[in-house]
Amino acid sequence: QVRMAESGGGSVQTGGSLRLSCGRSFSTYVVAWFRQVAGKEREFVAAITLSGGDPWYGNVAKGRFTIARDNAGNVYLQMNKLKPEDTANYFCAAGGSFHSADPSRGMDFWGRGTPVTVSS
Repeated sequence: QVRMAESGGGSVQTGGSLRLSCGRSFSTYVVAWFRQVAGKEREFVAAITLSGGDPWYGNVAKGRFTIARDNAGNVYLQMNKLKPEDTANYFCAAGGSFHSADPSRGMDFWGRGTPVTVSS
């Protein structure tokens, strides 16, 4: 059964940090993080291949967030210097390719997300 699960969300104050985790029950090529606020468009946060290579970052993540993987294939999103505008539901996705112009395009499986709330 295909399964993806995010964890690590929560509530923090401005300037705080959170580490999100994405686990899954299948092999894949690339894992990405997205976020979405109700009523707004989904935003690309970061992506990484599981075979090596440099990760990709969306504008919302540059300089503050870091995506990483471990030997077991789990993927993490370290978020530092959080701001209230980072408040969103963060979810991971997996797929067989990555398209920088449209990161959602290569994703085949999506998790349900973990909520992040940043208070001022």
